Amino acid sequence: MREHRLTIPAPERWGEGLVAIQKGEELDLDVRLESVHEGILVSGDVETVFRGECGRCLREIDERVEVDFQELFEYPGGEAADFEVQDDHVDLENLVRDAIVLALPFQPVCQPDCPGLDPNTGERLAEGAGEAPAPIDPRWAALQELNDNQAP
Repeated sequence: MREHRLTIPAPERWGEGLVAIQKGEELDLDVRLESVHEGILVSGDVETVFRGECGRCLREIDERVEVDFQELFEYPGGEAADFEVQDDHVDLENLVRDAIVLALPFQPVCQPDCPGLDPNTGERLAEGAGEAPAPIDPRWAALQELNDNQAP
């Protein structure tokens, strides 16, 4: 068994949609390699930061993500395997990339109760001063105009 701690840059942008791991972002890997009868069992975890936009208010966000992974790299000549040992080496890039991308949030938010954008003005509701006035029912708009005209 061998254990390794590595810090490497992401080789390319990982992820699609509102958030992703940017190219060059540091990946902190803690990996354990164990020799088993069928091949090499790789287990560990990776920590990094994803960046993007809130799905409700479009505010810039960056958050840490930590993912555990485990995969068996089979020796060549076995059944068709997704991961194989090649020249006494294992390539962790696809394994780590897949684990991270699957852990990214599908609908990222800057805070759990993010109110989003005002549908009329497009401004962030979280930044508005006080509570937004309730929309006026169009059937009562004429009465509202009378009230506005009589205000001192």
